[in-house]
Amino acid sequence: MSAAIYPGSFDPVTLGHLNIIKRAAACFDKVIVCVMVNSKKTGMFTPEERVELLKKSTARFPNVEVDFSNELLAAYAKRRRAHVVVKGLRAVSDFEQEVQMAVINRHLNPKLETMFLASSEKYTYLSSTIVKEMARYGTDLTGLVPREIVDDVNRRMREMEGKEG
Repeated sequence: MSAAIYPGSFDPVTLGHLNIIKRAAACFDKVIVCVMVNSKKTGMFTPEERVELLKKSTARFPNVEVDFSNELLAAYAKRRRAHVVVKGLRAVSDFEQEVQMAVINRHLNPKLETMFLASSEKYTYLSSTIVKEMARYGTDLTGLVPREIVDDVNRRMREMEGKEG
């Protein structure tokens, strides 16, 4: 059985992420979408909430599993017996950082390969950071995040804005 891991912070999951998940699910018997901790980012949602939002968003894909890990990706992949990491690339700047991570991961886990999927053209501009900024200004999030979680993102932004104001 071929299994791949699609790691990320997914805060929140975007339609760009969902597009990569769908395409990876067509390539592998199983795709483990793993919410990972990014120490450089402050979360809009807790890791547990991100797992739930991803489960809502990926329910239609029978071979997709959602998980959480706070360990290094190379160690997580070894523990889950997965030998492929899937990463989406939007721009050259993504490529430079992701190649560096792929080399480090392979150093830590020599059996681990990284497969890069180029972002679909219509999602090259899209990131969780952009979604949060659009939500902050009350922009319609349709076309940016999965429809299953639009209300969740808007609700959280209202909660956050209420605390700051």
